[in-house]
Amino acid sequence: MRRFAKMLCGALMGVGLLAIPNLAQSASTEDNIRAIKSVDKDGKNHADAIRAAKELSQAPATTLPTLLKSFQGANPLAVNWLRGVIDTIADHELKKTGKLPAAALEELVKDTAQAPDARRLAYEWLVKVDASASDRLIPGMLHDACPEFRRDAIDRLIAQATKAHEANEKPAEIALLKEALSGASDDDQVKAIVKPLRELGETIDLQKHFGFLTEWHLIGPFDNVGLKGFDTVYPPEKERDLKAKYPGKSGDVEWQPFATDDEYGTFDIAKKTAPHKGAVTYATTTFVADKAREIELRLGTPNAWKLWVNGELIFARDEYHRGTFLDQYKVTARLKPGPNVILLKICQNEQTEEWAQAWTFQMRACDHSGIAVPPATTTTSSTK
Repeated sequence: MRRFAKMLCGALMGVGLLAIPNLAQSASTEDNIRAIKSVDKDGKNHADAIRAAKELSQAPATTLPTLLKSFQGANPLAVNWLRGVIDTIADHELKKTGKLPAAALEELVKDTAQAPDARRLAYEWLVKVDASASDRLIPGMLHDACPEFRRDAIDRLIAQATKAHEANEKPAEIALLKEALSGASDDDQVKAIVKPLRELGETIDLQKHFGFLTEWHLIGPFDNVGLKGFDTVYPPEKERDLKAKYPGKSGDVEWQPFATDDEYGTFDIAKKTAPHKGAVTYATTTFVADKAREIELRLGTPNAWKLWVNGELIFARDEYHRGTFLDQYKVTARLKPGPNVILLKICQNEQTEEWAQAWTFQMRACDHSGIAVPPATTTTSSTK
């Protein structure tokens, strides 16, 4: 995204839109921000956004906090336009005076009500004029909503743990690594923390740490020959009755409970139900929420899939064998207080190549920053 913003600035410079440092504004800052925030991916209001970016890019550096705060409610394309404007203003001011409104930028960095992207961008410009800001701010960001701030805080703790290891200070090393793990959601950092902890004799539950959903009921196979199953509405999409039997691809099928002990929550459907080709399997579980809230369901699978929460289809992807990895897909789900029924449809096609045999999925529940959201309780036994 930073690269896109720089390219955008270059493009605007190329057509002479940013060439006059003291160009008088013909619209207010607020009007220009609204014009940029109205742009969309289909080109709507593109001309107005160009004009607004031209005018805003001549604004004084004192407008930087206002521009950064405008990230709130902006779509991703508009955020990129705003980034370009902010980078242009800040770069021009640095070259001209060597200064930026550091105090105001720091206040915005610390304001967790602001958009994470805006806070991070403010930080990146702040450290250019105040190198001490990193030591002052990052240690307190271990549980910040901005993943980039958390990464920085975790890296510092890992470095401290390494020094404790070199000094043979085992209790300090364990304490530092456990503290780092409490804020870690990126797999590379989690692995870098868990490996030494396990070598030190500590037991780590990665299923719990990541928030994997590990207990499901599965039913299948249903027919997907000729890829017809993705759009075919089979009985599990119409009702949730875990005691029911339905006609399947090769005879009657019924729900069976399955749990996984894989520490990354992976279910291998081919191993659990037989390696069927041209087939559909459904998986369902219940997530109990202590209150109404919004979460992310993060899914990894190499197969085509559909996902419902409480009977509402919230995402679908008709694509096969593109590979799989942690947090491959991120889907926002709104939960009601109490039990929430999750239904997943996983489709396997008829390809015979060795690399096309994977029929797996993993799913975890987390907040928008990647930190696990634990259920109040879990159950897959109810029939409704």
